Amino acid sequence: MARWLMRRRILAGVVAVVAASAQSDGNRPVVAMETSMGDVRIELYPESAPRTVANFLAYVNSGFFDDTVFHRVIENFVVQGGGFTPEMQLKPTAKPVRAETKNSLANERGTVAMARDLGRDTATSQFFFNLKDNEALDRDARSFGYTVFGRVIEGMDVVDRISRVQTSRRGRMEDVPILPVFLDRARVEP
Repeated sequence: MARWLMRRRILAGVVAVVAASAQSDGNRPVVAMETSMGDVRIELYPESAPRTVANFLAYVNSGFFDDTVFHRVIENFVVQGGGFTPEMQLKPTAKPVRAETKNSLANERGTVAMARDLGRDTATSQFFFNLKDNEALDRDARSFGYTVFGRVIEGMDVVDRISRVQTSRRGRMEDVPILPVFLDRARVEP
């Protein structure tokens, strides 16, 4: 799919999500993820990270995460996905979202946070599950931190199973599962 078309679809999703959240009945959105190792449900925190949640939901609603892989798995640290095809090709993304690390949410076991490049406001589609309390990933005087925007409410056992797969180096990337772990489908629950 052309990069401009993907960006247009994602932007349309962001607008729809922001409009829907303004009319929300106060319930937090829940995203169900079907993986090749089982299902995971995550509750999102739009009251604490509104831009990040809107960005994430736009990717979910556009089908962006479907048929991707968890490309970075480090036992007792994180399981990361949301950006690579099974062939390890990086998918084109929308513009980065501004960091929301002042929201007082910590990178604790079971939380979901946005991955980013070295710069502060560089998160796009990639996210990670915290496998332990990762205080080093929180905002402090020396670091921008990583925006937490949700928590696993069902399926942490699946995330733990994913964390134990065998990994190796693939090209320039380390900690890539030898046998791919697929994110088959992600959907917002009604």
